[in-house]
Amino acid sequence: MFSFFKKKPKDPPPLSPEPVAPETVADVPSAPAAPIQSDAHEMVVPAATPAETKKSWLTRLKTGLSKTSSSLTTLFVGAKIDDDLYDELESALLMSDAGVEATQLLLDGLKKRVKEEKLTDAAQVKAALRTLLIELLTPLQKPLVLGRQQPLVMMIAGVNGAGKTTTIGKLAKHLQAHGQSVLLAAGDTFRAAAREQLTIWGERNNVTVIAQESGDPAAVAFDAVHSAQARKIDVVMVDTAGRLPTQLHLMDELKKIKRVIGKGMASAPHEILLVIDGNTGQNALSQVKAFDDALGLTGLVVTKLDGTAKGGVLAAIVKSRPVPVYFIGVGEKIEDLQPFNAEEFVDALLS
Repeated sequence: MFSFFKKKPKDPPPLSPEPVAPETVADVPSAPAAPIQSDAHEMVVPAATPAETKKSWLTRLKTGLSKTSSSLTTLFVGAKIDDDLYDELESALLMSDAGVEATQLLLDGLKKRVKEEKLTDAAQVKAALRTLLIELLTPLQKPLVLGRQQPLVMMIAGVNGAGKTTTIGKLAKHLQAHGQSVLLAAGDTFRAAAREQLTIWGERNNVTVIAQESGDPAAVAFDAVHSAQARKIDVVMVDTAGRLPTQLHLMDELKKIKRVIGKGMASAPHEILLVIDGNTGQNALSQVKAFDDALGLTGLVVTKLDGTAKGGVLAAIVKSRPVPVYFIGVGEKIEDLQPFNAEEFVDALLS
């Protein structure tokens, strides 16, 4: 597994001639992936090398975005550089839910480059579009910084069906691979199935889960923060009940959870992540706006990009509410959740 988190280094040794600046952020070396055991034969499969892991991820990302990319890439096959091409590109971008503002920005930029650089070949125009897309999406690319608080408290929100609880389980595994101890808080006290699902993920990753059969979700979060402080846990992830932004009383409850976490630890929560389903397109954008207004989001996790034709929604997000995208997911396996990289994403779209 390649490194994708950032972690602030510990204080330098006393004899160090050149102290490290406090604000310096260094890469955390990736821990080797755990061997996979087969229950039937007790056979240990060697872990993949970082290069193999990277190649496998890029292949899955390309496959996952194929429905979105097919409508874009076919435009440039033997195409003439004329108004018809621009019209078809505009339709393809809008159909991918890139949004009117981002689509117009890309078209204007592309026409300008074609004119200034006197591009006459379809491949050259496609390369220019690639550059413009990378420039557009790069502001969303930001690493998750670890080690700046102890514990680092992460509040996870999202609507029902977005893959929130599964994402928490995957993140817990990734955090452990980067040397972090993790504690989970089952803040969805309404659904027994949600608590059970989180507990299963906790058992699978050997992570403690703070849960109550009923009661106040804010109290569960409060208890989890205090427990993590007492045990010197590195990261606390607080699951919250899935809800629609239109359910105002439930959104108010989310605000309460945030306030109560702050009473348990003055600087917390340090990260407020929204998990969104990539298949929902413009609905996902509406969720980002609503949850950001209510909570002040620090990051997004975009799931279920595999098989979606709405992959352009990230362009709409960057133009209307540029909340950083920490991770994207293209499947159910743990390795199918990886950090967002603008260049990789665009290459998958246009390949």
